[in-house]
Amino acid sequence: MALILNLETASPVCSIALSRNGIPLSFRESTEDKSHATRMTVFIMELLKEAGIETDDLDAISLSIGPGSYTGLRIGTSVAKGLAYGSGIPVIGIPTLKALANGFSGGHASVMTPTGTQTPILLCPMLDARRMEVYSAVYDTHLNEISPVEATILEPNSFHKLLEENTICFFGTGSIKAAEIIHHSNARFFPDLDLSASFQSELAEYLFNRSEFLDTAYFEPHYLKEFIASIPKNKVFS
Repeated sequence: MALILNLETASPVCSIALSRNGIPLSFRESTEDKSHATRMTVFIMELLKEAGIETDDLDAISLSIGPGSYTGLRIGTSVAKGLAYGSGIPVIGIPTLKALANGFSGGHASVMTPTGTQTPILLCPMLDARRMEVYSAVYDTHLNEISPVEATILEPNSFHKLLEENTICFFGTGSIKAAEIIHHSNARFFPDLDLSASFQSELAEYLFNRSEFLDTAYFEPHYLKEFIASIPKNKVFS
């Protein structure tokens, strides 16, 4: 029955959740843009104080390891490593898209089981990337991977093969773009689902019980793509 601090910084949402035995106890979240650096440690201190515990009382830290925001993932990784080193506790890595799929499963039970002649259900979490690109993966309803995590440029025939034989539920920030371009009759779209650290709780408990931990010193987030720095429009070169 592990007490785990769950950190989610892969999206614009800065989300922290405290869980025990895979069940969220309390959480803090902010949708304010670029708030990870200013809000994350404050949220952690608030949750620990609210629970009446210290960092040393935690059994582990779970971290959303990407893909997602390069800056957000770097901040989450730095905080997780600092806490883990300081308290001598392990870090559990949670694939971001799998956590999103787990969150969808928990909140959409009515669409998870095929009825009558309906085709099998697949889950496709999507995070918005640049232009018409998304980070995506495909899972079955038991969260077994059907298609691996990848950066996908959306086209009208995207996921066509899978859609011919399955109903696919698209959700997450990237599904907004998908809904504009994919018009297959077996496609279902649920754009109003933001990432939350609470989605990691059950997955983190499972990995904790299997002692599947990251190498705290050397692990890196799953960026999927290299960071490309942009030049501010008002930048003046002499």
